Amino acid sequence: MSRVLRASLGVFVAVLLVTGCQSVTGKSAGTNIDDTTITASVKTKLVADRPSNLTRVDVDTNNGTVYLNGVVDSLEHRARAEQLAWQASGVKTVVNNLQVSQRR
Repeated sequence: MSRVLRASLGVFVAVLLVTGCQSVTGKSAGTNIDDTTITASVKTKLVADRPSNLTRVDVDTNNGTVYLNGVVDSLEHRARAEQLAWQASGVKTVVNNLQVSQRR
């Protein structure tokens, strides 16, 4: 009987460990790391693109979907930000919520 109890306890602990690796958002630690890596990569590409001055673009990533938010100076800058986001490894979708400034 103690052998069955130990085996059952071992299975129970294994199940707890596997399910415990998910955060309250439902994303695994690996997914969080991937999303963080994608966000960092997109931000690096935006900052490195000096002619477009895309340093004010906010980037969020969720399950490989990149969300671009903020205000840019022109339609060209809006399109360039999306193009750069697509170049990052691991991107599945880009949601471009960038607004074009109305300043003249």
